[in-house]
Amino acid sequence: MKIITTVTELRAHLAHFKRPAFVPTMGNLHDGHLALVRQAKPLGDVLVASIFVNRLQFLPHEDFDTYPRTWTADCQALADAGCDVLFAPSESELYPQPQGYKVHPPVALADLLEGHFRPGFFIGVCTVVMKLFACVQPRVAVFGQKDYQQLMVIKGMVQQFALPIEVVAGHTQRAADGLALSSRNNYLSATERAEAVHLSGTLQQMAQALKNGSSDIAALEQQALDRLTKRGWQPDYLVVRRRLDLQPPNAGEVADLVRQQGLVVLGAARLGATRLIDNLEV
Repeated sequence: MKIITTVTELRAHLAHFKRPAFVPTMGNLHDGHLALVRQAKPLGDVLVASIFVNRLQFLPHEDFDTYPRTWTADCQALADAGCDVLFAPSESELYPQPQGYKVHPPVALADLLEGHFRPGFFIGVCTVVMKLFACVQPRVAVFGQKDYQQLMVIKGMVQQFALPIEVVAGHTQRAADGLALSSRNNYLSATERAEAVHLSGTLQQMAQALKNGSSDIAALEQQALDRLTKRGWQPDYLVVRRRLDLQPPNAGEVADLVRQQGLVVLGAARLGATRLIDNLEV
């Protein structure tokens, strides 16, 4: 695996290839990231992964400075997974001057759910992904479905800017007990780790209720919030949304959307000091 830290060297190296495949990450890699790498490997003639902790998508009170950085282990894991090129720019390389030009995704999609609780988050995500796309110039890019709203935002950005990139979704990877793999799982204590499975369990209960014919979305969401709150969680949201646009479904369309597999349940909640997110398509 070749490690490249500058845009100039990256472009020179990739000039020899016609169809780069790309997996962007912030490092601290787990099996979920590596599954994306393995998925992307046969989709191009060279596989590029990036490691860059993007300051623009962290709020002032969030964990940018303490976000886990595990460089040596990450490099070994990527090499073992078949990565050809690791692009690992410094902050000064990717942002040589303050990033005044930014990508603002549409409010209707980006300012709800994660965007509501983390204002400006998707501006930071879109800006860094657009810049990484400009550096790598991939023909295919793989993003994890665990970040469901982010995946939709990136797909929309690629479509509206007519970028010649195919965005591919990677299925959420889970531990044996159902917990979605996440870099932030490392923050959990042993007791919190045992409790954390109840987020995915609650989403599964919501999905099953929908399949069983429940159409009272407000009641279903409130029951889920109460369930986690009583267990000591601090939920941001536990919601049922349309897959198409992440808007709430009307009561009259719920049954049809369940039959058409057109719904998704999404949740974000804080357990102790750690904020976890997950989703489940219905």
